[in-house]
Formats: sequence, C-alpha cells, structure tokens
Amino acid sequence: MINVFIGYDKNEKVAFNVLSYSILKHSTRPVAITPIYLPNIKDSFIRERSNIESTEFSFSRFIVPHLMNYQGWALFLDCDQLMLGDVAEIWRLRDEKYAVQVAKHDYQPLEEKKFMGAVQTKYVKKNWSSVMLMNCDKCKSLTPDFVNTATGLQLHQFKWLENDDLIGEIPLDWNYLVDEPGYPVKEGVKNLHYTKGGPYFKEYKDTPYSKEWFDHYYETTGIDL
Repeated sequence: MINVFIGYDKNEKVAFNVLSYSILKHSTRPVAITPIYLPNIKDSFIRERSNIESTEFSFSRFIVPHLMNYQGWALFLDCDQLMLGDVAEIWRLRDEKYAVQVAKHDYQPLEEKKFMGAVQTKYVKKNWSSVMLMNCDKCKSLTPDFVNTATGLQLHQFKWLENDDLIGEIPLDWNYLVDEPGYPVKEGVKNLHYTKGGPYFKEYKDTPYSKEWFDHYYETTGIDL
C-alpha cells in the first residue's frame, strides 16, 4: 500500500479532489489517501495559524510521521498539484539512508504575493517540502510539541534533521513548478505543481498546463467548465 497524505485547505477543496483522482487514475498499485484536514488532527496539531501561512497545511504537513506512528514511509503532497505519472514510480525511489527525499529546487519566486493575496515568503529550500517522501522512522524529531512550536524556517528548511545529508533527492519532474522561472512547458512531467495559483481560481484558469487540470476535473465530476 502506498500511503499518500495531501494538504487540505477549505479554499481549495476541488484541488484536493482532482489531485486525489489523478493519483488513483495513473497508479498501478493500491493507494491510501489521507487529507491533512485540521479538524481531524486537533488532538496533535494545535498550532494557531499565523498571517504568513498561505494555506491551512503550511505547518501541519510535518505531523505526518506522527500520524504514521513513526513507522514506514509516507508521501506528502500540497493539494495544488496534478499527478500525471504513476505514483508507484516515485514510491520506488525510497532510499533507507535518507529521512526525507525531495525535489531540490534552486530558484526564487519573482512575485511578492501568492494566490488570494498571501505573502510570498522567500527562503532557501523554497518548495522542497511541497512533495516529500518521508521515512517516518527517521523523522522522530517531528513530535507534536516540536511541530506546534518550531519556526517556519526550522520546519521548511529541515533544521529538525541532524544534517542535510539526510535529505535525498527526487527528480524535479515529480514537483514541476508550473509557470515558474526555469520550468518551461514540456512533455513527460510526472507531477504538476501550480505554485502561483491553480486553474480552479478564475485568475489562473489560463495558466500553463490548465488543460490537463480541466481534463481531470471533468473526469472527476462530469462537469465541463
């Protein structure tokens, strides 16, 4: 079983559903999909949301190893994505010598604001945590107490690990940053990440790769937008 956790935000409900469908559609193995939905985890995640968090799962994503009882592996994804490849392929990239494996982006977003007016925070390792293969047994420092009190940079820059040698790499095609510098439209992308705003927001309905998202939306709902 492939354990997939997806960040859930009340402003992007449709994104969660379409991403979930896209994972199931292309997978060749059974998948268990769990939303990181705040009302379901309030016994372990009690952190108050700050004005720098653009989504409800900005920090709650790091509770995944706790939800897995620090056993086995889990894949975390932001909800503003669309899986075009077989999730079993990324699952096969798991390497026991790492605590986490990510696409190691080297870029800085150009905008000062994200979708819905959220502040675009710029920092080293930006977007690394938006797709994470997590070796939960090696993520025991991510206790509820730590996740509830650590700073954003401590969490998103993986300062909870002893060193960066515990951060493995996955190909950028598994976290392809749509319409960002250095990420041109091309064939063969495995997983699209609509970082600026998904096609489900009217302001971004014509963003690159919007057709792929709307095609999956139609298959999910039977509604042709």
